[in-house]
Amino acid sequence: MASGDNDLALAAARGDRAAFAALLERHYDRLFRLCFRLTGRRETAEDLTQDICLALPAKLRHFRGEAKLTTWLYRVAVNAAHDHRRRAATHAKSAAGWGHWESNRRAAAEHTAENLDWLQQAMAALPEQLRDTAALVLGDELTHAEAAQVLGISEGTVSWRLSEVRKRLRVMRQEELSS
Repeated sequence: MASGDNDLALAAARGDRAAFAALLERHYDRLFRLCFRLTGRRETAEDLTQDICLALPAKLRHFRGEAKLTTWLYRVAVNAAHDHRRRAATHAKSAAGWGHWESNRRAAAEHTAENLDWLQQAMAALPEQLRDTAALVLGDELTHAEAAQVLGISEGTVSWRLSEVRKRLRVMRQEELSS
């Protein structure tokens, strides 16, 4: 087996596992130290070094031996650290955006739940005929003609009942807001 870094790298690029293992043995600690200096955190440096080592077989195929292997490895590590920082910044922005979205979603859901509670209580206070008509047309989305057929009344009566429901609900809401 060749013993120079560039020769080992070229052999590893051709699929020589022993050459790849020798490269890792020689340069893993150096990569880790550089990643640590680039990130400032041990856990992040460990993860980044592992990611580099996993990607290294594919990256070695592009190694031409024009520069020293250590120079090339430093470039790979610096690029990986930059990519990591960009992903972390994007993730932080995304997480912040999701936080606002989630807060708004929860506020909207709470508002909707409050409105539904109020509507259920208000509907319970309506006379049975008005409640039945509203449930069919507004809740089950039947047409006025379909609701009239179900209830055995005219379409005009369905329309009047819905108008009455709206009027009564408006009055209930106004009374609630003024008290």
